[in-house]
Amino acid sequence: MINKKKLSVFLILLCVVHALWAISDQELLARVDSLASYLDTDFQAEYTIVQDKPGQSRSTTVAGVFRRDAKEQYVIVIMQPPISKGQGYLKEGKTLWFYDPESRRFNTTSSADRFQNTNARNSDFTRSTLAQDYKVIDGEDAQLGRFKCRLLTLLAVTNDVTYPKMKVWISEDGLMRKTEDYSLSGQLLRTSAIPDYYNIGGRFVPKQILFVEILKGAVINGTFVNEKTQITISKPSFNKVADYVFSKTFLENVNH
Repeated sequence: MINKKKLSVFLILLCVVHALWAISDQELLARVDSLASYLDTDFQAEYTIVQDKPGQSRSTTVAGVFRRDAKEQYVIVIMQPPISKGQGYLKEGKTLWFYDPESRRFNTTSSADRFQNTNARNSDFTRSTLAQDYKVIDGEDAQLGRFKCRLLTLLAVTNDVTYPKMKVWISEDGLMRKTEDYSLSGQLLRTSAIPDYYNIGGRFVPKQILFVEILKGAVINGTFVNEKTQITISKPSFNKVADYVFSKTFLENVNH
């Protein structure tokens, strides 16, 4: 005999999945943005960024990240290693500043630049705007490990992006699980994977992000080994961040 309670839960889940796949691929992309952006609140967390360059020693960077997505702002403060402590980034709209405490100077930098010489880019720390920046040119159902996904091929509609072409794997819950980043000519440059998320009051934060650089690495024992960067996100919080944090003055004084 069928358990009525279990059947009811199954039918509800089936309706949710059907509703998700019933929307257009461009609308699905907008849903990804909404789940990866926090327009109604501030966000802060600690990011541990581990860089593996084959043939070299592993490096670790620890940073405090503060976001105010409604105003397109973020601040990143480097806490480790000691040689980089006090360095920071301030994003205001499309302008991104890098602060060097040794010279006490701010210089503009690009969202497409590498973050602290890792395989992460500065653009990986801001809110998601895929539906604004790209149009979907192809879509298909795909299996990605344990995830049933919608695989979308994207083409940029603006020059203000790090990669002009992308492929993205979106699971049934509307969350990004994998990306492939391409040059305009179609050369695969980088992949990323996000296997798991925190769910904090209906807001989703990646627990870890793994970036693999396709063209960078070294031959080790006859085999090419790619550069990799893993970001582990801890202590996520949606408490309000003080206004002064999103300022040059804060970066100048945070370690003094």
